[in-house]
Amino acid sequence: MDAIEVASGTYGALLLGALAASGLSGVFTVQCVLYFKIFPLDRTALKGLVVFVWLLDLLHTALVWSAIWGYFISNFGASRYVDHIPSSIALSVILTATLTFVTHCLFAHRIHCMSERNVYITFPIMLLASGRLAAASVSGGEMIHLRSYTIFRRDFLWLFTTGLGLSSAVDILITLSLFLLLKKSRKQSVKLHGVLDSLILYTFEIGSLTCAATIASLLCWVILDDSLIFLGLHFVIGKLYANSLVATLNARQELRQAHSTAFDFLNLNLTSQRNDQTQVEMQVYNPEVPPGRRPLPTPEDLLKHNHSFA
Repeated sequence: MDAIEVASGTYGALLLGALAASGLSGVFTVQCVLYFKIFPLDRTALKGLVVFVWLLDLLHTALVWSAIWGYFISNFGASRYVDHIPSSIALSVILTATLTFVTHCLFAHRIHCMSERNVYITFPIMLLASGRLAAASVSGGEMIHLRSYTIFRRDFLWLFTTGLGLSSAVDILITLSLFLLLKKSRKQSVKLHGVLDSLILYTFEIGSLTCAATIASLLCWVILDDSLIFLGLHFVIGKLYANSLVATLNARQELRQAHSTAFDFLNLNLTSQRNDQTQVEMQVYNPEVPPGRRPLPTPEDLLKHNHSFA
């Protein structure tokens, strides 16, 4: 039997990307289960958002493995099929962009509230995020139409590059905006330095991880002409964004255990209302109340006052 010759960085890259994406999908499922157990009092809209992202994640995984089945099973031995773009691949590109857009919207909402509804900060983020979604959607449509990586790269290299570039730009804007806003809050609330330091570190970790994966996929797409490594990385990108969304919500529990007032800065509604925040801080840190008789908020009180992110 003659050996099947295919370009390096094709089938292997797709398989490794699919395996990594499936592993991250499992992590995301665990995160979702923990979210519903830890935060049963969150608003219905926020719970619906988590369920929606969960369904998108499962559909994305199914599409990825449908493509892998076509490459490795249905068309085994057909070396020319490696240049073929299945519809499931094109749809997975659109789903990745959708997951990215939903996550960007959540972080943009947080920035909007923390910046006292400053549209000059959030509007550029939403504009670039919408551009990323549009570019990826058109790319997916052209993939379905052309059915060839070679032709797609020749005609729409700029379009796919634009989509990934916009995604990286949004990640950078979100990370910098949250960093500056949290740093400003740190100066205003001396007693919450520990909470805000944790949030600043967490912001950089989340932003750098998703941005690094997107830039790596972008570089492989632009530089490696005959390789599908970019697509294997692209499988993982959507999972990273989905995990970052739910991990951000679940982080409230960890910070609440360390600092009883962590919700004041994690809650989107509360941080957007300076008067409410001031009242809560006065209740917790009122210097006029003797230390021995100072009332401390219970977790139940914090949950009632900070039961949602939206």
